Amino acid sequence: MGGQKTPLGPRVRVQGDERRGSRRPRLVLLLVLACLTVMTLDAKTGSSSPLEPLRSAVGTVVGPAESVAAAAARPFSDLGSAFSDNRSLRHQVATLTAENSQLRSENALAPQQRSRLAELKALTGTAADTGYTLVAARVIAVGSAQSFQRTVTIDAGTSSGVRADMTVLSGAGLVGRVVSATRSTATVLLIVDRGSVVGTRLGSSLEMGSVTGEDSLRGHGSLQLDLLDSSVTPAKGDVVSTWGSKDGVPYVAGVPIGKVTDVRANPRNLAVHATVEPFADFSALDLVGVVVPSGSTGDRVISADGKTTR
Repeated sequence: MGGQKTPLGPRVRVQGDERRGSRRPRLVLLLVLACLTVMTLDAKTGSSSPLEPLRSAVGTVVGPAESVAAAAARPFSDLGSAFSDNRSLRHQVATLTAENSQLRSENALAPQQRSRLAELKALTGTAADTGYTLVAARVIAVGSAQSFQRTVTIDAGTSSGVRADMTVLSGAGLVGRVVSATRSTATVLLIVDRGSVVGTRLGSSLEMGSVTGEDSLRGHGSLQLDLLDSSVTPAKGDVVSTWGSKDGVPYVAGVPIGKVTDVRANPRNLAVHATVEPFADFSALDLVGVVVPSGSTGDRVISADGKTTR
């Protein structure tokens, strides 16, 4: 009997597996039919579907979990856009900072530019009033105190027609004379230098004399006026102008120098001395003009009619 049981056992198990295998397609078919039935009923009945309570219950349980999951995933999903927005903001901040810096620079330069335009306008008016042709130049350096001379350097030289012993003036009045020139620069001796002597005429009487510098660059500085006729007493407020030299070298005639601010007599020699305050401000010189021969041309030349020439 033991030999017969061994083959029967496997044969019975195989039959059981076959039965279970045959049931699976039926179960799957039933599940599919049930799902289709439920979907059909739910679609037809809408909100009155018998499945609505079940769907609400599932939503109540699953909804919070979905919200938590979405909130947890949101930082990661927004990370890319955050980086992009951050780069855009940094670019905008950099652009606005640069624009603000430029506006500040322009605002800081505005008074200087307005002042320079006013000086150019005054210089043009001087050329028209005096009838002289000028080469416009900027003061770019002031001579050192160790040189024992009051000088400035201008940015116009021989290439612009500037030579030694030419008159230099500003829109306000006489500045000095050129003492040396290179191709692109020139050195100007100011009339406030102690070694500077300028022939003058007194405005009210045309009396001749001379002014000598008192070596001061504070504000407008000061000059000492001595008249040839010691019996003539200048009045305060009298305007002093250049007498002029032969061929206009080193000073042309008719350029205003300054006005008399103080008059004093010297009992010893019966002479009268007067202090003249120059019209030019030597502590703030910027734009000046060098008197050049009439008919000169160039991009810096201002003609006697107040126009620039080329």
